Order: sequence, then C-alpha cells, then structure tokens
Amino acid sequence: MSTAAAYAIPAADGSFEKVTIERRELGPDDVLIDIKYAGICHSDIHTARDEWGGAKYPCVPGHEIAGIVAATGSAVRKYKVGDRVGVGCLVNSCGKCVPCLAGEEQYCANGATWTYNNPVPEAVQPGGYTMGGYATQIVVTEAFVVAIPDGIGLDVAAPLLCAGITLYSPLRHWNAGPGKKVAIIGMGGLGHVGVKIAAALGAEVTVLSQSLRKRDDGLRMGAEHYYATSEKDTFRTLRGQFDLIINTVSANLPIDNYLRLLALDGTLVILGLPDQPMSVTGRNLAGYRRSLAGSMIGGIAQTQEMLNFCAAHGIGAEIELISADEIDSAYDRVMASDVQYRFVIDTATI
Repeated sequence: MSTAAAYAIPAADGSFEKVTIERRELGPDDVLIDIKYAGICHSDIHTARDEWGGAKYPCVPGHEIAGIVAATGSAVRKYKVGDRVGVGCLVNSCGKCVPCLAGEEQYCANGATWTYNNPVPEAVQPGGYTMGGYATQIVVTEAFVVAIPDGIGLDVAAPLLCAGITLYSPLRHWNAGPGKKVAIIGMGGLGHVGVKIAAALGAEVTVLSQSLRKRDDGLRMGAEHYYATSEKDTFRTLRGQFDLIINTVSANLPIDNYLRLLALDGTLVILGLPDQPMSVTGRNLAGYRRSLAGSMIGGIAQTQEMLNFCAAHGIGAEIELISADEIDSAYDRVMASDVQYRFVIDTATI
C-alpha cells in the first residue's frame, strides 16, 4: 500500500482535519495521480454531514479532481507520466450491463463505484470504502481517468468533472443548440457552468434566478435574458417560451409554475435533489405535450467530450481558490450561498 496526505471529517458533526490515508498499490490497469486541485461540490457537504444517511467515517470527499499522472501500471496505454488528467464522480462500474455498454456508466445496473464513501473490497481501497480527492494522491483505473486538454487550467477544470458534465449531458441529450430556447434555473455552482455551455452550443439562454443580483455575471457568461422568479410577472411573461428548462437547484420549487413555461414538446430536467416529493398537476404535462425528466452526471466518454468542448470554447468554472484548512468555512459559505461560484482546494496546502 501507499500513503497520501488528506483532509477528512471524523463524524457528521466534526471538523475537517489533516490525516494520512492508504491507497492501494498500483495495479496493471491503474493510474497514480498527483492531485493538484479538488473542487467542493454540494454533494460533498451532504455526504460529509450525513444528510443523505449512510456516511462512513473518516470521510474524505471530493469528486472534482484535477492533477498530473505520477505513475502508470504495466497495462496502461492511454496515459503517461506528466499527463494532465481528471477524475469525476465514478471510479468503476461493471462494464457489462446495458447502460455501461452504452457508455452510460453512471447508470450501471449493477451499481457504479462512486469516488468517495462507496463500499469496496479492501484490495480496492484500504478501509473498505472509497476516499476522494481532498488528498495529495489517488489511484484510479485507467478507464475512469479523463484527459484535461492543455487549453484549460487545472484549477478551473476541476469543477467541470462534476458540475460541467452534470450540465453538458442533459444539454446534449435534449439537443440544446441553434434555434432552441433554454432556461437555466439557478445561477450557482451548477447553473453558471450551464449558462456557459448552453451559450457555446448556440442556444438562446435565459437565467431564472430568485433575484437579479447576479444578472451582470449571467449576461457576461452568455445568457441573453435574466429574470427574477421572485417578481410576480415573470411566470406570466415567460409562459410557453422554452424548449428546455434545466433545474440546477435543490430547493423545493413550485414545479407546476415552471412546467407552464415550456413550449410544445418542451422538457423540464431535474438535476437538484430536493428533500421533499415534487407535486405536479397532470394538465401541465398533458398540455403542450410537456415532459418532466431527470439527469445525473454523464458517462466517461461524454465527460471527455465535455472537457474537449470546454477547452475549445474557453469554458472553465468561476472559482475561489482556498487552502485545505478553509474547508469547514467553505462548507458554511456554500450553505449560505456566499460563493461565486465554486470553491476549489489547492492541494499543495494539504
């Protein structure tokens, strides 16, 4: 086994502290990565604080990982020492089921292996569950490593490994592009990346946010329109306008109000995970043949496609770089919506 420095939280009500963790020895198909940057995702907070239940401690979160290849196994052909690479939400899947064979490993019928807090054999991760990117090194199977093109900085690329693919996948699946009107609900860590990608795809982009506080940012990033959902006329003005609406927030929203904003055959895609069931009126689906759908990250091949697209279009996350000893305060600031737009840990500080 090898060791790495990391920041772990010892319990749901604990604080992050520096620890030493074990990583498995490099296998023939493995890549050892020196982690340079690790983004902070809202999912990290939910897991670290056991808000979804089942968390294992000590917990080392982090599934927005950007770094440099330090070593490769004997059978690795795709990467070499010194390559710029990333790791997202997945580190393995069965590779045999219908979703996996279709390149949709995130929907693996036999259960994908998530980058942190996922039970695994001791041989895969000492301790019996995966530990993520708030660390100096990680060992990952070659097939679940993606290349980060030279056209994008590692720091601004890190959040794309979750936030970027989470938006890119539904935008591609529902054919966002020229002639399509796309609305993004929320102008946060997910939403701001969605605005950039949707605009680069050629869609007419509208931001739907609680207030106009981030309007200038939204327009700078590619939105053509920006509306405050707290204003009483917004839902009346925009009724029947959009081909695609992507909801990036986890708040409990009045879904019917947003369904009525869809045009004929329009789709509202849910990315956020609210803590209460959604209430939907059937007539708002039947009318205009509207659809309500969901989406979850993307497969490995599409993640690589997304990174290539972002590099070609100069797209990176808007970040605030922090040191590892600021993780606790960063979590609190995320919960208070006090970040524009994504925290990224400089792992040189671990």
